[in-house]
Amino acid sequence: MARANVKDLLEAGVHFGHMTRKWNPNMAPYIFMEKNGIHIVDLHKTAVKLDEACAALEKITSAGKKILFVATKKQAKEVVAKHAAELNMPYITERWPGGMLTNFVTIRKAVKKMNHIDKMKKDGTFETLSKKERLQVDRQRANLEKNLGSIADMVRLPSAIFVVDIMREHIAVTEAKKLGIPVFAIVDTNSDPRKVDFVIPGNDDASKSIDMILSVVSEAIKDGQSQRKADKEKSKEEGEKVSAEADADFDNE
Repeated sequence: MARANVKDLLEAGVHFGHMTRKWNPNMAPYIFMEKNGIHIVDLHKTAVKLDEACAALEKITSAGKKILFVATKKQAKEVVAKHAAELNMPYITERWPGGMLTNFVTIRKAVKKMNHIDKMKKDGTFETLSKKERLQVDRQRANLEKNLGSIADMVRLPSAIFVVDIMREHIAVTEAKKLGIPVFAIVDTNSDPRKVDFVIPGNDDASKSIDMILSVVSEAIKDGQSQRKADKEKSKEEGEKVSAEADADFDNE
């Protein structure tokens, strides 16, 4: 069953691209027409590509894997943070930490440092520091939280990344491609879709458009998570059944 609704995409303004003079020729297959100097995205193709992306994302999450959401532009930050948090998925909405993926070991060390400071505050060690030292540690903790707080629970590399605006987040895309991590992205008419594994052509500048697309994506991920939960419960029930049968056989002996 199709997830994306062309009417909903239209009402959210997903069809509005960039000015024609800023276009990327590689987006030509996804452009419907030009109007008042602006390219209009073909929403029928957007719906098809969105469905394809959703099917792949559902499959990834049904296997219990994580997707990292990336969006640092003002119009997308709050929207992405909201959806990712609801899905319990990691996200980056502040500056992309260089080497976030390609130098993940170093990033994990920074996260451990943040957790260590939290432990110090809980066990009372923090209070033994001088006033100046406590101030320095608090500043360090605040900076770490700002840049890494949303990925504190990400203990391994994500199985995919979802990006809003691949031109702005080009470093994240490059790192993912280098490691063979699939890239899902909302791709506007000024961007090169060849850099993305799962292209969702559409407006990546308006909050309403981004929210519409992420709402559809979120439903697919929730379906995958529900499937994962159902499979685990089924496996648990089957395990208990086998164990009960084995106990019964043992008693009969």
